Amino acid sequence: MRLGATVPNFKAETTKGPIQFHDWQGDSWVVLFSHPADFTPVCTTELGRIASHNAEFVKRNVKLLAHSVDKVKSHIDWVNDIKSYCPDIHGEFPYPIIADEDRSLAVKFGMLDEQQKNDPEIAKTVRALYIISPDHVVRLSMFYPMSVGRNVDEIIRSIDALQLTTRITQIATPANWTPGTKVVIAPTVSDDEARKLFPGGIEFVTMPSGQNYVRTTTHYS
Repeated sequence: MRLGATVPNFKAETTKGPIQFHDWQGDSWVVLFSHPADFTPVCTTELGRIASHNAEFVKRNVKLLAHSVDKVKSHIDWVNDIKSYCPDIHGEFPYPIIADEDRSLAVKFGMLDEQQKNDPEIAKTVRALYIISPDHVVRLSMFYPMSVGRNVDEIIRSIDALQLTTRITQIATPANWTPGTKVVIAPTVSDDEARKLFPGGIEFVTMPSGQNYVRTTTHYS
């Protein structure tokens, strides 16, 4: 699933019952993420941290949807361990986990290790993650190997950047951007247009080449 691809309206069995993806997504953003296996240490920390940040995702109109090739019963039993490991998860576990026993979704979404993808006995999903906009389009993807856990703060930061640049298409977020800090004005915007769009002020960064292609502003909302 490359950037810009439309996510198909797939059916899946989950820990919260069957879903039809487009209907389940509604008008929300979605973070769809896979984990290699239930009852494993890194995955337990990841799903726990993501669950404990659920309020931050809700605030941003984002639904969470986990995935692996284990069975629903295994997921449900494992959730109890996750909640025990992360005591700040209160009440019902906040998001569904897909059971993809035949690996069909894993194959469709490219979630399998290249060296294992054709061996159903050993193939596990890598730590794949897709951020999907309300129009069912993949807007960002992240892939981590089994040995490296994901950073939940970076997932949230990426959502903030995507939602901002979707709303204000004339800007982009620079490296290490966080909400409220400088953004970059897109090269397709002329200097005159930039001054009109951002009357609070823009900054031109002087380059040895003499080209003023780096223009920033903090006056956006």
